[in-house]
Amino acid sequence: MAGWCLAVTVLGATPAATQPAPSGHRVASLEIKILSTMLADEGFGEWGFAALVEVDGRRILFDTGAHDDTVQRNLKAMGLDLSDVELVVLSHNHDDHTAGVLTLRRQFAAKSAVALGTIYGGRGIFLPRISPNGQVSDRMATLRRDYEATGGRVIEVNRPTEILPGVWLTGPVPRIHPERNWSSVGKVRTGDGDVEDTVPEDMTLVFQTAQGPVYLFGCGHAGVINTLEHARKTIDPAPVKAVIGGLHLFAATDQHLAWTAGQLKAFGVQQLLGAHCTGIESVYRIRDLVGLTRQTCMVGAVGASYSLAKGIAPGRVAK
Repeated sequence: MAGWCLAVTVLGATPAATQPAPSGHRVASLEIKILSTMLADEGFGEWGFAALVEVDGRRILFDTGAHDDTVQRNLKAMGLDLSDVELVVLSHNHDDHTAGVLTLRRQFAAKSAVALGTIYGGRGIFLPRISPNGQVSDRMATLRRDYEATGGRVIEVNRPTEILPGVWLTGPVPRIHPERNWSSVGKVRTGDGDVEDTVPEDMTLVFQTAQGPVYLFGCGHAGVINTLEHARKTIDPAPVKAVIGGLHLFAATDQHLAWTAGQLKAFGVQQLLGAHCTGIESVYRIRDLVGLTRQTCMVGAVGASYSLAKGIAPGRVAK
């Protein structure tokens, strides 16, 4: 790939024997607040996703929305500040999850140099993408360069990785089941040539709790069931407490939704807050098929939250 080069810091690239042992910690306090999605109970809606995580006294920004100022505006509407948030997780490369990175980093770094100072992304998130007409985009490589110019650091993850006690990134997820949960028809430029862009870097944030793992998805392009299966084998085998975020099921067929719901039921999913690309009808269909209720399965809106202690607080628009 002449003319294109990135220095890469990779977690999980060393042999398993040299990886830090899992902490064994179980998260005691967890709240996830949606900052970007289509419906808005507070602030502004968009086709995108972002969420603020508060876990055992630490805070993480998960994805950053589709426009460079949406999360910024919604934070203001909700009276929230990110100057004490050091970690950013980008679930995958798409611009509806990454557009706000630089705006937010520059804003809050003016208050604290470490604010939003570390980005975690799945291995391959910064690779060039190629549109169906052959146009090559290095958008993510440019974003990385500009972000690092602010003093930020980037860490690429290629396997399940514990980033805080009891808080894990799945890393890229094996596609065991044929869940084609992506819309792209383009290609990605890899060291082995140009291949179909299946969003191979897609990853999910997992919180180990005494009540079971809680999953926070950006789009679930790897497939929600593939992701749960991967995490059950590598992170936590317990029945699933909650699934939060985007699952890319808005265009799923009835057959695919029925299969997905059956698998979610088998995983023991107790709560679901489906936002962004999950789809409103898909959330309601899953609610019925899994046997969840209006209190345990809802559509996510900007301002809605999930708490380990209190469950889902949907706000007014999604009650």
